[in-house]
Amino acid sequence: MLQAAALYSAMRPEAVPPTQPLASFPASLGVWQLAEVGVVDQETQDILKADDLLDRSYVSPTGKAGLFIASFRSTRNGKTPHSPKNCLPGSGWSQVSSNDDFPIDVGGAEPIRVNRYIVEHGTTRGLVLYWYESRDRIVANEFKAKFWMMADAIKLNRTDTALVRVVVNIDPETQDGDRATALAIDFVKSFFGPLHQFLPS
Repeated sequence: MLQAAALYSAMRPEAVPPTQPLASFPASLGVWQLAEVGVVDQETQDILKADDLLDRSYVSPTGKAGLFIASFRSTRNGKTPHSPKNCLPGSGWSQVSSNDDFPIDVGGAEPIRVNRYIVEHGTTRGLVLYWYESRDRIVANEFKAKFWMMADAIKLNRTDTALVRVVVNIDPETQDGDRATALAIDFVKSFFGPLHQFLPS
């Protein structure tokens, strides 16, 4: 029965909900203000195969944070988010510590659970938070994210998803990862609500 359901889902035209372009994502997010718009080169775009991308830096009175979003209207035909676990080492970053079940209270009934990583490249260290988001569902684990995509493909005939990543540099003098984490959490809280206007429910 499961095979029949999967085959039926694959044969139906996929339901692709309309979305707002990420380019219209707010420049002002409470105390956080847009500082820089990054440019994703064509080679990287060809590798990611995302339908829409956002790469920005925001600043607040207490610090700076980077926001990267890769949105996929469909993950059929081999398109799928690239895990930062693989991308960061490929860019020369090495993992210092990790937590695949890090809670963030964004004002809901339960905190969301995301990945928290500290990475380093030479003498530079950074704090990374990331998760996968589909239909207001926040998933940290890559395998769980793929499971839910399969389940949604069968039940809802949809495979849209997004990768959301936040990066905050760690002060090289203090090496204070806790301060960087607090700054990243504050940033997540500032954009988490508006984000849902750009990712389909």
